[in-house]
Amino acid sequence: MLRLLRVSHWIKNLFIFAGIIFSRHFVYPDELRTVFFAFLVFCGVSSGVYIINDLLDLSRDRHHPEKKTRPLASGRVTPGVGLIFGTLLLGLGNWFAYLLRPDFFLITITYTGMMFLYSLMLKDFIILDILVVASGYVLRAAGGALVIGVEISSWLLICTFLIALFLVMAKRRHELMVIESPAQHRMSLAGYSPLLLDQMISVVTSATVVSYAFYTLSPQTIAKFQTKNLVFTVPIVIYGVFRYLYIVYKKSEAGAPESAVVRDRPLLLAIMIWVIGVLFIIR
Repeated sequence: MLRLLRVSHWIKNLFIFAGIIFSRHFVYPDELRTVFFAFLVFCGVSSGVYIINDLLDLSRDRHHPEKKTRPLASGRVTPGVGLIFGTLLLGLGNWFAYLLRPDFFLITITYTGMMFLYSLMLKDFIILDILVVASGYVLRAAGGALVIGVEISSWLLICTFLIALFLVMAKRRHELMVIESPAQHRMSLAGYSPLLLDQMISVVTSATVVSYAFYTLSPQTIAKFQTKNLVFTVPIVIYGVFRYLYIVYKKSEAGAPESAVVRDRPLLLAIMIWVIGVLFIIR
């Protein structure tokens, strides 16, 4: 059942905590509790979306070298059971989102609708498919800020979007390498090539580092946190990006970003150091 819910993918929902961290509201227990509940709600909604997506992709996943072991594709869970669980998770998740804050509900319902469109048709459009998936990460970050009524920097939303594009592009590249007939699994895959994705990854990784550096050096950031020291976290971000590139090109483990982050200890350590460093600097 845990595999059906894709619990390992819940790590993506940690982007919800960006708003409370960079607004420095993590010192308020009530708001920290609210964001934690928002995280749990988004976990439920995203799991519901994953289940419905698996149902819609059932015939394709059965021929995928890695996805064929998923509960629905392998037959361990029947489509009827999956539909019930998926519908319940989406219904209850969006309802709890509304109870937390109507603005947060707008985020979860937008995410739900966008991912439904992705599952039904948008995943077959080259480039648009990765833009839609990356937008899901931005909605997570925006939702975490809206649920406690704080603003989140446009620079951080841009950085979130860019790093998400990087992760999704790396995943697409991995899929091209392991699937014999990409077009049979997803039409958009036939439009990509390793060379094209390599160039796109190069652009996005450069933009990610530059955008984050600009954020740390912007007058608004310095005035908000009353320190210029956030720039010292830039080398950690650069290391993290380079380490993930190593995972993509040398270890060929970018097919599941959520697993790659947890399994690669140097990358996980770098992320932990970055979080601790940011909290210490902006406290």
